[in-house]
Amino acid sequence: MSATPATFFHRSIYVLLACGLAALLSACFITPGHFTSTLDIRKNGQFSFTYQGEIFMLAFSKLGEDKNDVFSPASCYDGDTGEERDCTATELAEQRKEWADGADERAAKRKREAEEMRAFLGGIDPSDPAAAEKFAAKLQRQAGWRRVTYKENGLFEVDFAVSGTLGYDFAFPTMEQVANTNPFVALSLREDGSVRVDAPAFGSSGADPLKLMAMGQGMSAANKGKDGPKFPEMAGTFTLTTDAAILANNTDEGPQADANGKKLEWNVSSRSSAPPMALIQMDR
Repeated sequence: MSATPATFFHRSIYVLLACGLAALLSACFITPGHFTSTLDIRKNGQFSFTYQGEIFMLAFSKLGEDKNDVFSPASCYDGDTGEERDCTATELAEQRKEWADGADERAAKRKREAEEMRAFLGGIDPSDPAAAEKFAAKLQRQAGWRRVTYKENGLFEVDFAVSGTLGYDFAFPTMEQVANTNPFVALSLREDGSVRVDAPAFGSSGADPLKLMAMGQGMSAANKGKDGPKFPEMAGTFTLTTDAAILANNTDEGPQADANGKKLEWNVSSRSSAPPMALIQMDR
């Protein structure tokens, strides 16, 4: 039996989704959950940053688990309406044969991905039942991570605080031996003494492409399956205070008076139109 156009379409969706998930895992995808975050920048260059709340790491979620290699039939669809229907015996037999023929390839792929994930996580094997707790303990040894508690399914509760002098660029989170491609907050210092504040993970339109892939329609469909990852809802506040000149910002209200000078505040959610941004001029 030849595959209908609708069948080809839906198979393509599954292939694209699988490729997207592989990319997310290999990039050690990290995203905020519920949180409160603050940033204070003084015109003399002193700064302090805090993040209290949830961090989700895809590698430790159910999606990152090494599933048993068992046959699971794909859905079949009506060629005229595109609606899902029961698969015929011939279609099921064809699917089972394709699955059996791909056993060696799947085994090699699982081995390769396991090695890649251990490398991305600094030697920690995500298939170890205690992997998340080990990672939390390792993270808590880093400066600034005052408390790291693993909750479940890739979700960590953290209390982070750091302060210093802005003589360098700064990004959060940074995790020892972990390649994180999507910083929550990044400070970029310029030669004229100004500093650009970006929070790419605290918005939708400015989010990392991997985040858009994960939060899009494809991943939403995957979440309906019992083995899919349950992404936390992003919701929180990001507050910037400063006694320096604010050259630019994208808040709705603009700078507000504050005991520490001026304040910018963003209410953040997955529906935020744009990630927080500000440009601050320090005295240099």
